[in-house]
Amino acid sequence: MASENLTAGEYIKHHLGHLTVGEGFWAINIDTMAWSIGLGVVFLLIFLKAAKTATAGVPNGVQNFAEILVEFVDQQVKDSFHGRSKLIAPLALTIFVWVFLMNIVKLLPYDLFPMLANAVGIEYMRINPTSDINATFGMSIAVFLLIIFYSIKIKGFSGFGKEMIFTPFGKYLVPFNFIMKVVEELAKPVSLSLRLFGNMYAGGLIFTLIALVPWWIAWTVGLTWSLFKLLIITLQAFIFMMLTIVYLSMAHEDH
Repeated sequence: MASENLTAGEYIKHHLGHLTVGEGFWAINIDTMAWSIGLGVVFLLIFLKAAKTATAGVPNGVQNFAEILVEFVDQQVKDSFHGRSKLIAPLALTIFVWVFLMNIVKLLPYDLFPMLANAVGIEYMRINPTSDINATFGMSIAVFLLIIFYSIKIKGFSGFGKEMIFTPFGKYLVPFNFIMKVVEELAKPVSLSLRLFGNMYAGGLIFTLIALVPWWIAWTVGLTWSLFKLLIITLQAFIFMMLTIVYLSMAHEDH
């Protein structure tokens, strides 16, 4: 529920704000960084526990959960990745679980963590990292750098250069080819980041609006939206993973 001391506009602005240090381009959203790193540690601890407690017999709950995820991601990589790399499957697993965790914290009690933060003197505490465009762009830029790295590694500098200037229309339209290829390559990280950010930001905004209505309406509508949001959360993590696999597969193709 919204605080009685805030207007609707102030409440929305507060929940969309970040705990930030610095100004302008060099500003860092501390809450985004903290939750991203913390959830990454959670991911590592879960799979570390699964590895340490793994048995050849009947698997325990954590091991069973980890094996299901590993087999699921491994099958997606086999179906979509047409090169050879020891990095792609672990990368895909990391992306899927990490993005899922960063998405699903949005389903935690909406005012709980901002209220706890305010109690210790912290004005802003936004707990959903993927609703921050800086986080989604950071992940997509990392994927983009891997795409460029493998494109050069597999095709060589000359092969990568030829692909940039001679496709798709041959040697007679080199300037046009180059512009088209630059736009195509830059569209990959932009589409990855904006798709995830847009869905998570919109979902968070809807939760904020739901929190403004009377509690009995907020509870009913919030529960329904949370169930629907759970599907969106999983789907967005899956899409980010699959696009990463497809883009890296394209980078490994040497024509």
